[in-house]
Amino acid sequence: MLTFWRHGYETTSVAELIAAMGVSAPSLYTAFGDKKQLFLEAMRLYAGDPEDVGRAIDDAPTAYQAARDLMTAAVETYTGEATPRGCLLASATASGSADSADVQEAVANVRRGVDGRLRTRIERDIQHGVLPLGTQAAALAGLVLAVMQGMSVLARDGATQGSLLAIVQAALRAWPAMVTSTLSPDSLIVSA
Repeated sequence: MLTFWRHGYETTSVAELIAAMGVSAPSLYTAFGDKKQLFLEAMRLYAGDPEDVGRAIDDAPTAYQAARDLMTAAVETYTGEATPRGCLLASATASGSADSADVQEAVANVRRGVDGRLRTRIERDIQHGVLPLGTQAAALAGLVLAVMQGMSVLARDGATQGSLLAIVQAALRAWPAMVTSTLSPDSLIVSA
C-alpha cells in the first residue's frame, strides 16, 4: 500500500512491489493475480470498509459534523508521520492513462460512495430543518470532496497539518448559516 501511495499505480513497478513485500514475483501473482488486483486490495485497506465509512457519516449528529470529521481525518492521514504525504486515491491514478482506466474507475467509485453518503446525510438535515431548504446537497458534498482532494495535493507539496486544518475551517465557513450558528468551525484544534 505504501509503495502505491508513494509512487502511484502506473509508475510502481512489480519489482518495487516484490521488494517492498519481501516476496517473489510468483508469490505475488499467486496471492493477488496481478498488479491491478494487488492495488485494489491496497486501496480497500487504505479506504476502509465502505459500509463503516458510510455508517460514520450517517451516524454523525449532523452533516456538518460528518463533513468536519471527514476533512479532519483526511488531514491526519495526509500528514501522517509513518506514511507518504497526500492521499493514496489522489496519487494512485494521477497520470490517468488509458492503461489504468479500470483502476481509475475503482478509485472514482470510492470517492462517489463517500460523496453519495454525505449528500444523503445533507439531504436528511434539510428535511429535518437543520439546514435551510435552499441548500444544494450535491454542491455541498462536492465541496467537501474537492477540498479533501485539494488538500492531498497541498500535503504532497509539503503543507503542514496546521495549514491544512485552517483550510478545513475555511471550508466549513461555507456551510449554510443554520448550522454554523450552533457549530463553529473554530472548534477544530489547529496546531502548527
